[in-house]
Amino acid sequence: MTTLIDKLQWRYATKKMNPALPLPQDKLDRILEAVRLTATSSGLQPYEVLIVQDPALRARIREHAWNQAQVTDASHLLVFAAWDNYTAERINQMFDLTNEVRGFKNDGWEAYRQKLLSVYPNRSAEENFQHAARQAYIGLGTALIAAAEEQVDATPMEGFDPAQVDEILGLQARGLRSVLLLPLGYRQADGDWLVNLKKVRRAKDQFVSTI
Repeated sequence: MTTLIDKLQWRYATKKMNPALPLPQDKLDRILEAVRLTATSSGLQPYEVLIVQDPALRARIREHAWNQAQVTDASHLLVFAAWDNYTAERINQMFDLTNEVRGFKNDGWEAYRQKLLSVYPNRSAEENFQHAARQAYIGLGTALIAAAEEQVDATPMEGFDPAQVDEILGLQARGLRSVLLLPLGYRQADGDWLVNLKKVRRAKDQFVSTI
């Protein structure tokens, strides 16, 4: 039986995607659902995932992503975009949703709402964006693991100009800022210099310590 560890050994940051191999919708749906269900600070989910399908938009993004071919060649391109700020409205929406889904109000939960409302909106927008962006990284990690479980290739990317991507996708109007790109698809092994190289990680005793 192939275990999750085996699949994580199999995965790597794919350097060449096969544009002729589409990603099945059910696999994409499971990867996205894993991201939706993943952890975020205070359960606020302060980022969104955009699926960029328009070839023209992807070509424009590639121009501002070091011309990395995966942006256009992958079956799907995901953009992780964080809230540009924490506002009272956004915080209240998530707390109200929690109360609606659970069907009751909890005094401790409501006190926690007031605590966040007294802190987050009073911080600078940049500080709040940086906090939200770190939550997007948690989502990226989950996406990579979920993709490995589905045996879907993925290439996490920070190498792009966020301001240009924001403009291309009209993110400012949505109160979002791009943080990460994640092409998803299938490797084209005969053109990928990394595909047959051994995975290199530090030894466990150099990476994990008990205190």
